[in-house]
Formats: sequence, structure tokens, C-alpha cells
Amino acid sequence: MKLRTRVIVPALAAAALVTSGAPLASATPALHRTHHDSSGTVFVQNDDPNGNAILAYDRSRSGTLRPDGVYPTGGKGGVLGGSQIDHLASQGSLVRQGDHLYAVNAGSDTITNFKVVGDRLVKEQVINSGGDFPVSIAASRTAVYVLNARDGGSVQGYLNVAGHLIKVNAWNRQLGFDPAASPEFTSTPAQISFTPDRSRLVISTKGDGSSVETFGVGLLGALSSRPVVTPLDGRVPFGFDFDSRGHLITTEAGTNSIASFAVRHNGTIDLLDRALTGQQATCWVVVDNGVAYASNAGSATISSYRIAADGSLTPLATTATDPGTVDAAVSTDGRNLYVQTGAAGLVDEFAIGAHGSLTRIGSVAVPSGAGGEGIVAR
Repeated sequence: MKLRTRVIVPALAAAALVTSGAPLASATPALHRTHHDSSGTVFVQNDDPNGNAILAYDRSRSGTLRPDGVYPTGGKGGVLGGSQIDHLASQGSLVRQGDHLYAVNAGSDTITNFKVVGDRLVKEQVINSGGDFPVSIAASRTAVYVLNARDGGSVQGYLNVAGHLIKVNAWNRQLGFDPAASPEFTSTPAQISFTPDRSRLVISTKGDGSSVETFGVGLLGALSSRPVVTPLDGRVPFGFDFDSRGHLITTEAGTNSIASFAVRHNGTIDLLDRALTGQQATCWVVVDNGVAYASNAGSATISSYRIAADGSLTPLATTATDPGTVDAAVSTDGRNLYVQTGAAGLVDEFAIGAHGSLTRIGSVAVPSGAGGEGIVAR
């Protein structure tokens, strides 16, 4: 086991206190489904410990959302110790690749593979995650990887054969974190994702490692035996995304900052720029059209930044949300930002204007969605 220095994150703890496989033979139909003319669909995971589900929402031409179906995953949601508004304490727990949608079932140690058919979901597989408490998924055309948060952390890989996932035992990597680190929600790893060119698999570690770790990706998706570890002592890297130039844009919950990095061929990352948000519990980030939108759970705000060609960050605005700002997604047409707010289980709706400006246009409830994370917008 690798020895790590555990980092306690006061901002995250304050936010928690202040803001309150085997293939299936047939598809499970959606419950309470309606039909509307729409310009897209938003899928939201509720992470319900009694039975995880994906909620589908019609996206109107104005960007507002209307309920359009409930799709049980066949597994259970989970709750990390110490969490209040962010039960998975992760980003990327619901991921779309082509016409497939992948969801974690943290309470069941499984992942669900859905086929996306128009605005409907067809459940195709529920597969063991190869570890304890899956929280994040990375997907490419040839491989899918899941990040397991408990028991020291692990990564499990699957071969993607025409949308069908085949677990590859040799594609399991143990991460070696302290399994007894407490509180869980600030100590366990947060996210896994491929770089845009699919040459690297990137992991953010949060407090127990306070580092970014990268595995090399080889033939069909096999990983290098060990990761390259870049320490970010005390900064607690949490959610991340990539801009169009391949820069890694990550939040740093320990210092409530956002940072940009260049990912090198050898797996190291080099700092390009860093900016303090001036907010509390800066944990999630989504990037679109050269703008980064960072979620500040403790302040109930979104901080937006323009990303220049050299990776430098220019602050644009701070926008209020409902309490418990967590995971977010931008629609594929770039017109709307949707933000999960975990205190009451809502999705806040924003129109994206010139230069990345945000205008609040409404919100919609997520049944049993308080504390839930995982959102994909089309």
C-alpha cells in the first residue's frame, strides 16, 4: 500500500454541515413517461439508496426542462460518510459515450449500461464494478473504466464491444489509499476520465492523495502498470474537465481555486494558471466553448472563467444557484447549463449568453434526488 498524507478539507466539511455484469434479457420500461416536442434530453441520476434511477427530462427550445421518464438502474445508490449534499462526492458518475449511457450504483458495487434510443433508455447490462463503492466512469469507443472509492480505491476496466461491456480482470488497478481515512467524502478519490486524445486515463484523488494520477492507455484500452503521480499538496483536486486544446481544468477544494494544466506525453501535468474563486467548497467544473463553470457547494454559486489559448484563466462572473451546488452539464448546442443542487434535489436551469454569461430560467425537481450527483445533457 502506498503511504499517503491525508488532508482534511475545512471548506468541504463546512459545506456538508451548512447546506443541507450480466446482460439483461429485456429492457425495463420507463415509468410515468410523457411526450413533448423538444430540442434535447437531459438525464439525471438520483443516487437513491433504496433504488437508483435515471430521470429523463425533455429540454424545450427555451431550455427549460419537463419530466419525461424514470429509468431504474437495477442497483442502489450510496452515501459516503460525512456527506450531506454530495453523497458520491464525485464527478462523472453518469457518462454518455455515443449511444450508450453508463451509471454507477455505489450501494450495489455495480454499473449499469443503458442503450440510448432517441429520448429513451434501454437497460442492457448491470455489471460488477470490480471494487467497493463506484463513483465515476470514463468511457471511450473501445474501453470503459470505473473508479471505486472505498477499500483503498481501485480502477476496473471493461472492453467495449459494440456497446457490450466485457470485464477484463487484468485491467484492474489498486490505488493504495488509506481505507480508514475519515471523513470519507473528503478522502476518497473523486473522478476518472480519459484525456481527449484517449492516450491517458486521469484520476483526481481529493484529500487522501491530494494529487492527479495518470495511467498510460495502450492497445484497446489496457493501462500501464502504475500511474504517474503529480502531487498538489493541500489543494485537494476534485472535479475536472478538458478544454478544446486538451488542457486539464480542475477544481481545488482545499484552496477553493480553479487551475489549468498541460498534460505531457510522459503523464506529468504542468501548471499553466490558477485562480481563487473566493467561494466555499469549489468542487465541480464543466468546460464548454472556452469557458469553465465551477460549482461552489458551500456558497451556492457558479464561478465562470474564460480559458485562453495558453491556459490562462480570466474571471467572468459569479452566479447564484439553489443551495448545494454540485454536478453540472452543458447542452451539446452550447445554449444551456444545467446544475444539480443537492440540498433539495433540484436541477437549476440557465441560458448561456454572449461570452459565457448565465441567466437563470428556472429549476426542476428530481424525485428522491437530494444529495444525488450525475448529469448528462444533449
